[in-house]
Amino acid sequence: MKIDQSSSVTTPAIIRETRSSGAKKTAAGSDEVQLSSLSAQLSASDAEPAFDAARVAEIKQAIADGRFSINAEAIADRLIASAKELVGRHPQA
Repeated sequence: MKIDQSSSVTTPAIIRETRSSGAKKTAAGSDEVQLSSLSAQLSASDAEPAFDAARVAEIKQAIADGRFSINAEAIADRLIASAKELVGRHPQA
């Protein structure tokens, strides 16, 4: 992964972290690491819930009531599309 030196991140807590090795020394003797804008985006995504708890509860209730149906064709189509995408990203040498 290439680190973009020209990017600037606006969140002060994300811009600088101290590390014990692998970075340039600052005047205070600690190491300084500057993170890319991608790292800021990834960190910001941690604030969002990973799933919709209300939707999970709704599906759970539908299963319990016997109202939940599985569309195997839609699942298969999405699985195939996902596999094609993964194969397309990593061509074999």
